[in-house]
Amino acid sequence: MHTAPPFRLAGTRSSNAPPDVCCAPTASQLRSLRRRARLSELDSHLHCSIIGTCLSTNELRKLVPKFTSLDRHEATDLEIHHAAVELAIEGGDGAKALQKALDVRYAGALRKFESSKDADTLLALWKDALKSGDIPSAYWAVMTHPQATLSIRQAAFGDLHMLSHLVGAANRADIRRLVALEEENAALKDKVERQQRRLHEMSIERDAAQRQSTELSLKAARQASAPADELEAEVIVLREALRARDERLAIHTSRREVAEQRAVIEQQNGEALSKRLDDAIAMLNAFHAECQALEKTLEDTLDASGAKSTLASLQGKRVVYVGGRPGSNAALRQLVESAGGDFVVHDGGIEDRKGMFAAALPRADIVVFPVDCIDHDSMNLLKRVCDRHQVDYHPVRTASVASFIELMLRLEAASPVSGRTPPASRFCLRHG
Repeated sequence: MHTAPPFRLAGTRSSNAPPDVCCAPTASQLRSLRRRARLSELDSHLHCSIIGTCLSTNELRKLVPKFTSLDRHEATDLEIHHAAVELAIEGGDGAKALQKALDVRYAGALRKFESSKDADTLLALWKDALKSGDIPSAYWAVMTHPQATLSIRQAAFGDLHMLSHLVGAANRADIRRLVALEEENAALKDKVERQQRRLHEMSIERDAAQRQSTELSLKAARQASAPADELEAEVIVLREALRARDERLAIHTSRREVAEQRAVIEQQNGEALSKRLDDAIAMLNAFHAECQALEKTLEDTLDASGAKSTLASLQGKRVVYVGGRPGSNAALRQLVESAGGDFVVHDGGIEDRKGMFAAALPRADIVVFPVDCIDHDSMNLLKRVCDRHQVDYHPVRTASVASFIELMLRLEAASPVSGRTPPASRFCLRHG
């Protein structure tokens, strides 16, 4: 059993079914089909992919702090991205600035896609751009094109989503190459150092040869009685030797420059792969913590001596879980209720109304939401309601049972120190 994602996949609607109310064009939009769509007019689920794909982090660091309180030097990349998505959702001056930056950067692609007068031609241009690798410019042009239908936007969104999976698979191969690249980088550095020492020695030999040639020329000039042919032959030999040394020096100099350039490139690649390795290690640590939490819960469940349960701290407490999946939510409900707690589930607005937040959250002791199964709009509304009613909320990495249990163990471990439930984390694992 599974739930549909917040953004409906292409091909799931029958040909005779009416369009979704949230995605159907309004009367004013139908009157202005000849113009391109603005960023703030697009569905809010598209803003994250557009900002992350079409604008670099450096561009966002220059633009986002003008409309938010973030510091461009101290804020993380995730905080900058999250603020940019919120600006796009809210509209206003921030969304206009993002729109202008995208239009200026991809003006060439916009002119190219203007030749599309129907949906089929527009989709064909997108597929050509996907094959050539020119994804960011084509993605922005397709999403805002006057002829872009809901199905075309869904197809482009789905293609971009699958590319992200391919990039994740490539990262694992890059990590394996990191060790080999580092060893090759060290070998290249040693080779460059040896070549530099050799070039220095050759320069000294060249200077000595030049001095020797000069001395021999002066000696030949003083020896007026010596045969002219012998002196000329000696000079020719010395010049040939000098020219051969110059040629060798030029060859080694060229090789040294090529080796230095390659060493710089390999060093940059090594630094990039080191960062990816750090991210992979952080993810591995999160998996390890969740596995330990599951193992401890299983040991407590199987312990026949009556030891204290892992979730005993939830006895008598009301837990509101926003988002998630039906299968894991059912398991979480059984765990919390077996510990003596009350477990309330809200799907984040897929079927349950988002307005029910205001009724469910004020009576909650703790609010938990998985960052991989909640959209930007629901997350922002959830934070505002929790802040208004002074209810602690905690994001978890995924909608799995392991992530929930790991959070409960972490909160239980922190409670004896402070004497109360620790304040909710204001850092979102997905959006910052």
